[in-house]
Amino acid sequence: MIANSGWRDIWPRLFERPDALMLELGAGGELLVAQLRAALSLVLLLLPLVNVATGEYTPWEATIGMLGAVLAVVMSQVWLALARHRGLYRWLPWATSSYDVTLTTLVLALLAVGSPATGLNSMVIWVFYLVAICMTALRNDGRLTVAIGVLAMLQYGGLAVVVFTLAEAPEQLMSLDYGTATVANVVQRLVLIAMMTTITGTVVYRMQRLVDLSGTDGLTGLPNRTWLAHRFPSMLDATRGQGGSLSICLLNLDHFKRINDEIGHQAGDRALRHAVDVLQTQLEEGDFLARLGGEEFALLMPLPIGRAWERLDSMRRTATSQPFLADPGADPLRVTFSAGIAVWPQDGTDLAQLLRRADVRLRQAKLEGRNRVLARDT
Repeated sequence: MIANSGWRDIWPRLFERPDALMLELGAGGELLVAQLRAALSLVLLLLPLVNVATGEYTPWEATIGMLGAVLAVVMSQVWLALARHRGLYRWLPWATSSYDVTLTTLVLALLAVGSPATGLNSMVIWVFYLVAICMTALRNDGRLTVAIGVLAMLQYGGLAVVVFTLAEAPEQLMSLDYGTATVANVVQRLVLIAMMTTITGTVVYRMQRLVDLSGTDGLTGLPNRTWLAHRFPSMLDATRGQGGSLSICLLNLDHFKRINDEIGHQAGDRALRHAVDVLQTQLEEGDFLARLGGEEFALLMPLPIGRAWERLDSMRRTATSQPFLADPGADPLRVTFSAGIAVWPQDGTDLAQLLRRADVRLRQAKLEGRNRVLARDT
């Protein structure tokens, strides 16, 4: 359970590569981050304008602030244009998050040229390290959160080392507006970055666990309808890009209510898992099996409908030949299934249309005597 997860569970999970559903959700998160970045950069542009109008900052500080804000606005539009191609650029979250941190360091470094204390102590700019780390949570990738947190610590720590090394007199590290830059202050800020990284990493882990629970069937461990709904668009895009076909097979176990009534629901659950095990042993690369509910499953194959029918009918025969034993010495129980197949794009252009067409053929297979696969209307 989520509540009982300890650090030994959290950190290994954070370094795992996200699965297909997490990548799909992360692509949506990247688009949201890009939109937030574009909006925030416009707000950020107002800060140096206000500073110039009020005269509270030196001309150097106002100039650096304006240049940084203009760069942020321009780049935010570039990242937004790339993020609109959801999931196309897998490197994009890493590039944009690194950019957010590096831009913060660049602005601090330019401020340090005019005033070393300003470069290290400007909380208005420094806080964007924390913003960059916080926004990695929307990408659903714990590796990214940890990497960006470490990058922020290295860059800010490196900037501090350079500033302290080049300072020729203690007075250069003092400022009436920003106070004195000290090693203790730098260490405190590095600790804050580490704390934000840890908190954000924990949030990412919890989000991943919640997605696991919402997208995984508890009985069989298969992806569920939620997972299928999120995963299907990216599968369809990949099929479209390759110029191939995508077949959706709707499977329903035959007379499963009778099985539950005869051997009990607990044994019925084992019979269901037995059927899933038989199907999973026959899956090939690119196949995706999901449980939609009850005794109904969806199997996606990147194949034309004729080839999909051959594969699925072979799986049906294998399932028929491997009976289920509820208990040692009990009579073997045959668990068969009926299925209907629909193919993109001939039978539909979205998941709902394809499932409806496959369901029509599944119902026909049931009417014709069950334990059969139909790939066309009869």
